[in-house]
Amino acid sequence: MTVSTGGSANLGAYRVAERRERWLLQSLVVPGLALIGLIALAPIGWLFWMSVQGSSGFTLDHYQRLLDESYLRTLKTTFELSILVTVLSIALGYPLAYLISQARPRLAALLMLLVLFPVWTSLLVRCYAWLVLLQRRGVVNSWLQDMGIIDAPLKLMHNFTGTTIGMLHIMLPFMILPLYASMRSIDRDYMRAAANLGASPVRAFWQVFVPLSLPGLFAGIIIVFVLCLGFYVTPALLGGGRVYMWSMQIERNVTYYADWGAASALGVVLLALTLGILWAVGRLIGFDRIVGGK
Repeated sequence: MTVSTGGSANLGAYRVAERRERWLLQSLVVPGLALIGLIALAPIGWLFWMSVQGSSGFTLDHYQRLLDESYLRTLKTTFELSILVTVLSIALGYPLAYLISQARPRLAALLMLLVLFPVWTSLLVRCYAWLVLLQRRGVVNSWLQDMGIIDAPLKLMHNFTGTTIGMLHIMLPFMILPLYASMRSIDRDYMRAAANLGASPVRAFWQVFVPLSLPGLFAGIIIVFVLCLGFYVTPALLGGGRVYMWSMQIERNVTYYADWGAASALGVVLLALTLGILWAVGRLIGFDRIVGGK
């Protein structure tokens, strides 16, 4: 009886010590959570508060204004550009990521360095470089005219085309990197096994390699599309005021009209759309597949 009582007391003390240690470990994340709340959540809360505040107090007028044709046209342009850049990033990024993943280590390192080099360059420098390349007397038009391919300069700047080219150049590494990481983790024995079972190289690629690379593809799609929704500098410079995106509408409301309520409503709607898209992707595909889970 004495031994049993002693064992129960030791077990109780062990559980108390275990709970104390668990609380101590969990308390280590409190500074990080407080920092996230101060830097991220507090501004979002302030943004939402400003979006429902007017001169007379609570109001939904700022959200009602978003139904105007000009705002809807801007939203349409934002999604059109984001979708187009995402699709082009897939078309260009997947073959390049596959090439890098199949190359020898030294060549792969060199190719990856070329992919990452634009990321290390200032965003403004890249945009102004495209201005030099795409203008009417720029490098591209001059080269095409010298080759006799065109007679008159092409309109490659201050329109949808120039904006798409500039955004694609910036977003392409964000598609290639997750694709490359996913492709490098694919065991090449799977392709050999498919070939031994009679599959042609093309069939083995589409039925074995592509499905295994989908987590990286989905991750790249989410990164590129979400980043494109908030683009500002590239459309402002390469669009020349003719390509108007949601972020530029926010900047205009603040800079020209000092209307923080309307700008906040625009920001809240854009945030809600982004979270809604992420939630839909998570429901349809599953974030476990995106991060490579089983």
